[in-house]
Amino acid sequence: MIENFRLHVFRSVARHLSFSRAAEELLLTQPAVTQQIKALEDEIGAPLFDRGGGHISLTSGGLALLPFAEKLRELSDEALAAVAHTSGDHAGTLALGASQTIGQYVLPNLIAQFLSAQPRLHITAQSGNTDQMLEALLEHRIHVALIEGPVQRKDLRVEPFMEDHLVLVVPAGHEWASHEIVPADLTTQPLLMREYGSGSRRVVEQALTAAKVKLKSLRISMELDSTEGLLSAVEAGLGVTFVSRWAVRNQLALGTLAIAQVSGLTLSRRFSMVHPAGPDPTGAAGAFRSFLLSRVTATPASTPGKALRSR
Repeated sequence: MIENFRLHVFRSVARHLSFSRAAEELLLTQPAVTQQIKALEDEIGAPLFDRGGGHISLTSGGLALLPFAEKLRELSDEALAAVAHTSGDHAGTLALGASQTIGQYVLPNLIAQFLSAQPRLHITAQSGNTDQMLEALLEHRIHVALIEGPVQRKDLRVEPFMEDHLVLVVPAGHEWASHEIVPADLTTQPLLMREYGSGSRRVVEQALTAAKVKLKSLRISMELDSTEGLLSAVEAGLGVTFVSRWAVRNQLALGTLAIAQVSGLTLSRRFSMVHPAGPDPTGAAGAFRSFLLSRVTATPASTPGKALRSR
């Protein structure tokens, strides 16, 4: 990073509105963060944060500075990228956003592979549901979004890069474990679902509707905002759920959960990368796009576990 480090600290505090969270992100002590902000305020000659009432907020001076601090970060990244490009490398910061399944089970390995070819890049990553990541992309808080659900928007460009399959997960001792059921059977058991706005929930609802299962007939007993929460709830015997094959591999190997096949239910989807509509992205974002497209991968056709039996 070739810009003023104090501006880097300022942006982090402004983003979190917390000195402690900024310190965690920057790997600094909280007093060091406070010192950097105080030095920047002395240099500018105006307070940037209001610390009264136990809360932190941007002052009018802080609000005025923030867009320029963001522009200076972008200019710094562009300068590094331009110099690195002369040697065929990329530099600067690449901000990625991923929906939760991708962020937890797929993205770490992708980043490791990408950085082996582009070691000078600094990558940041955040996760949330599909809608949250698209919002972050449109607000320019990230350069590329990796999502699970289908999206049809004129202001976004969506490109699939990996195939995924959702499976019905049940407790290991459940009557459906390693058996095949029909879609109508799903109305007889408590069903655990992701929250609205989740790409995986949309895939499940679309598949059930196509299979002539009325969504109102489902016994949705809980809604959770994470895949790990769903799996823990199934292990506790609170119901059954649909998750990505990627997410349940460890539990299947340990024998704490099992899969039930639902006949006639198509639950395949594609993981996709999303960037603003228009020309192909350039710089670090363009390099990451090319990397993903060169490694289009299908999820394994089978999942470890016992053979399925008809009920």
